[in-house]
Amino acid sequence: MKTLAVLACCTFVCVSDTANPAWAAERDSFVRVSDTGVSYLQGRQGSNGGFAEPGGLPSPQLTAWAVLGLRAAGARPRPSALSYLQAHEGELAEATDVELAAMAETVLGARPDRLLTRIRRLQRRNGAIGPNVNSTTWGILALRQAGRRAPRAGVRYLLRHQARSGGWSWYAGVQSDSNDTAAAVEALRAAGVRGRPIRRALAYLRNLRNRDGGFELTPGRGSDAQSTAWAIQAFRAAGQAAPRGSIRYLKRLRRPDGSFRYSARYVTTPVWVTAQVLPALARRPFPLKERHVPVDLH
Repeated sequence: MKTLAVLACCTFVCVSDTANPAWAAERDSFVRVSDTGVSYLQGRQGSNGGFAEPGGLPSPQLTAWAVLGLRAAGARPRPSALSYLQAHEGELAEATDVELAAMAETVLGARPDRLLTRIRRLQRRNGAIGPNVNSTTWGILALRQAGRRAPRAGVRYLLRHQARSGGWSWYAGVQSDSNDTAAAVEALRAAGVRGRPIRRALAYLRNLRNRDGGFELTPGRGSDAQSTAWAIQAFRAAGQAAPRGSIRYLKRLRRPDGSFRYSARYVTTPVWVTAQVLPALARRPFPLKERHVPVDLH
């Protein structure tokens, strides 16, 4: 599962530690679940608290994605989702899986101290958090979601690995893509970075926008829901409106059961796709803040 995937001229603002956000006490806004993917996602939660694709088995990774999608839409899973995530922490072998689970536990109101300790231990002398660019991006997002300071060395690592195109990739030295670029923008903005690196990244993303309003992963692949959702989140993180036509593109992919197609041609992994679309429809980038923006499907 790809969890997603920067010294250049920029303004760097160090963001100080804050208390863990009081997610458990957040007052939920009402959403018309029949009009969104919320009811679909909630229906995919099993009796053990985990989320699964149709015909599949639950996993902590997919459960974390579902939790983030629901919380972005102002909704919640059943309480057993947190218990499920905590019970499966020991199974998380990849750095990005640890980081994703930490974010999900945080937005459910928990303090994922064990996971945050693991993330801190993943920091390397070159500034990376974990083995690659993507794990560094998600390490910063997880720490900021929990109200922790973004490591200055990790931010510098991301800035150093911005490609000439303006984008970022999963690993250093490979082709940039929209998903990793968007996630890096969100991480950098959460760390207080603004200026030229962000402008270059948004320009890169604009070059991956198609006439149908959607965005593609890499040039020539065609628009898909997840790449479009990530692009919307990046622009919102940068304080800009969702690109013209992008929300309409996502709305066209909604299926009768409330889930979202991967693209106009394909339906695959509807739980994962829907979980990643919901934050974009709510115009909420990562890390999620304590507010609610109604999901717009009209």
